[in-house]
Amino acid sequence: MSEQQDLRPRRTAVVDRQTRETKVHLELDLDGTGRTDISTGVGFYDHMLTAFGRHALVDLVAHVEGDTHIDAHHTVEDTAIALGEAIRTALGDKVGIRRFGDATVPLDEALVQAVVDVSGRPYCVHDGEPEGQQYVLIGGTGAAYIGSLTRHVFESVAHHAQMAIHVRVLGGRDPHHIVETQFKAFARALRDAVALDPRETGVPSTKGAL
Repeated sequence: MSEQQDLRPRRTAVVDRQTRETKVHLELDLDGTGRTDISTGVGFYDHMLTAFGRHALVDLVAHVEGDTHIDAHHTVEDTAIALGEAIRTALGDKVGIRRFGDATVPLDEALVQAVVDVSGRPYCVHDGEPEGQQYVLIGGTGAAYIGSLTRHVFESVAHHAQMAIHVRVLGGRDPHHIVETQFKAFARALRDAVALDPRETGVPSTKGAL
């Protein structure tokens, strides 16, 4: 850890979000070590958030109660909203961050590129998934995860974190691998984008604000 990071307070956030459909408690530490405690009621989503935390090197707690007797949509969406809000809050004034992150990650036959700009402007571009991926149900414990939720997660995080996220699926065959590689690539890109740059003494923008 750099001297700059030693002198700064840890970048953390706690978000509680409750609607008629879900109850979300989420804790985030951007300066963590990848420790996670995830329970959303959607087993595959738990797996994805665990992978995200580990590869972003953030500590993440997500305890969610949702209407999974209907389907996984509300639970996945509201957790992603809370994650985006937590990222935005934890980043604070964004002084000293690298701002941009770019990662290309393989998982067996799957390959994904993710690019992040902690810009203060929400935008999401998501493409390249094979035809039919959006209709695939991926099981496990709890409600099944449908492939169309993956784009929705990144859209929700981008909007509520106020960052630009580009995710491109460059290849893949197995539906599980295609989703997991996207979460891992996003994690590695975000890890670089929020990292502290020892040469950056202000906000990395000609505007003076992000």
